[in-house]
Amino acid sequence: MDSQSEQRLCTTKYGIAAYRKYSSGGGYPNISLSTPLPGIPKPVFASVDGQEKYETKITTLENGLKVASQNKFGEFCTVGVLVNSGSRHEAKYPSGIAHFLEKLAFSSTAQYGSKDEILLTLEKHGGICDCQTSRDTTMYAVSAEVKGLDTVVSLLSDAVLQPRLLDEELEMTRMAVRFELEDLNMRPDPEPLLTEMIHAAAYRGNTVGLPRFCPADNVDKIDKNVLHSYLRNYYRPERMVLAGVGIEHEQLVESARKYLLDVKPVWGTSSAPNVDLSVAQYTGGIVKMEKDMSDVSLGPTPIPELTHIMIGLESCSYLEDDFIPFAVLNMMMGGGGSFSAGGPGKGMFTRLYLNVLNRHHWMYNATSYHHSYEDSGLLCIHASADPRQVREMVEIITREFIQMGGSAGEMELERAKTQLKSMLMMNLESRPVIFEDVGRQVLSTGKRKLPHELCHLISEYWKDFCVIFFASHLNLCDDNIQIIFRQRDTW
Repeated sequence: MDSQSEQRLCTTKYGIAAYRKYSSGGGYPNISLSTPLPGIPKPVFASVDGQEKYETKITTLENGLKVASQNKFGEFCTVGVLVNSGSRHEAKYPSGIAHFLEKLAFSSTAQYGSKDEILLTLEKHGGICDCQTSRDTTMYAVSAEVKGLDTVVSLLSDAVLQPRLLDEELEMTRMAVRFELEDLNMRPDPEPLLTEMIHAAAYRGNTVGLPRFCPADNVDKIDKNVLHSYLRNYYRPERMVLAGVGIEHEQLVESARKYLLDVKPVWGTSSAPNVDLSVAQYTGGIVKMEKDMSDVSLGPTPIPELTHIMIGLESCSYLEDDFIPFAVLNMMMGGGGSFSAGGPGKGMFTRLYLNVLNRHHWMYNATSYHHSYEDSGLLCIHASADPRQVREMVEIITREFIQMGGSAGEMELERAKTQLKSMLMMNLESRPVIFEDVGRQVLSTGKRKLPHELCHLISEYWKDFCVIFFASHLNLCDDNIQIIFRQRDTW
C-alpha cells in the first residue's frame, strides 16, 4: 500500500487529525491506545482464576511415611524430609538436642565419608542442602536439578536415617553451638533472644517454652548415646513427610519406595516409642535479663543504649478457625523500626506506626509478631526505647493491646487483609517457600490448603466478628507476659 492510500484509509476511518506527516515525507497514523490497530488479529488474553495450575498430591506409604508433591514449571526442584521433632519434645532429654542435630545435618553417613563428599555429589546436579529446626519441626532440604531426583532422595535418606555421628563431628558441633550462643548474646538485634525469652515465660518449663538453643551447661552432656535415644523415638516414618516441589508425584513416590520404605535406621527401631505428647500449658510470667553492650559494636559508633521489651498474650493454634483472624490482626498491628523505609504496602499505615512510632519520637521500634503452634500460640509486641522511658513505653504498648478490642475501620481492615493476601502470594512465588508450606501443612494436618483457599478465608474475615473476637481472646485480666531485656540499666 502506497503512502497516499494509507493516508486515505486512516483519514476515512479515524478522521483527519489521526494522520501525522513528518518532514522526512513519511507518515504514521496517530491512533488512540484504546483503539485496536487496523489489520491486527484480536488478542486472546489468558484468564486468571487465582488457582494454582497443579494440585498438591499426597500418598502414604506402607510404613506410614507421607509423600507430598506440588509440580511447578522449571528445571530445578526442592525436595526434603520434614520430621515432627523439635525442642518442644525434649522434656525427657537434655535441652539442645534439636540444635545439635541441625548442626550435625549432612555430615558423614553410611554412604558418604564426609560432608565434602555430599556437597560434591550435589554439585554434579547444581544442588545445595540445608537443615533447619524449630520448636516443633526439623527440616532437611535439597534444591537441585530435576534429573538428579533419584540421587537427591538417596542422599536425604542417608542423611536422615544413617548419620555416623563420629566423635570428631560431635566435637566440631559443640564448638559451633558455643560460637552461636556467644554470637546470640553479642548480636545488636535482640529479636532472637527476646523470642526465646518470651516463650520461656509464656510456657514455663513445658513444650514450646523449652529452650530452642542448646543451653551452655548442656553442650557437653549431649553425646552419641543421647542422640540415638532421641532419634529412636522421634525419627520414625509415621512422623515424617517427604515433600517435593517441581517434580512429578509418581517419580517422587517411586524414589521414596526405593530409599525410604524398608530402610533400617542406624540407631535401630523401637516397638513402643516413648514420645512426649504433652499439650502446651500457658503459664504467663516475667523474664528479665540485664546486659552490658557498651563494648560490643560493629564500628567506631557505639550501639545505642536501649531497653527492649516484649509483651505478649496467648492466642490460638494454627489448627483453629481463629488462626486467620489472628493473622489479620497481626498484619493490622504491623509496625517496625523508626528508620524503616517505605510507604503504603510496607506497613506505614499500621497501628503501631500511626499510634506509637509517629507520636513518640523516642521509640526506636514497635513491631507485632504472631507465633502459632499445633496447640497454642502467642501474639507479641516488641518495643525499644531509652532505659529512662521504660515505664512509659510499657504503658503505651499495653494500651495498644487494650485498644485491639475496639472497632476496626473498614478501610483499615481491608488494607490489612489485602496486605496479608499480597504477602502470602508473593512468598509463595518462591520454590523453597512452597516446599516448606507443603511439608508443614501435610505434616501437621495430613492435607494442604491451597493459596486461593487461604485468600478466600482471609476475604471472609468480617468486621463485626473483629470486636467480639478480640474481646474474647485478648483478655488483659489474665496473666500477661512482660519480657524485659535491659542494656546497662538498673531497677
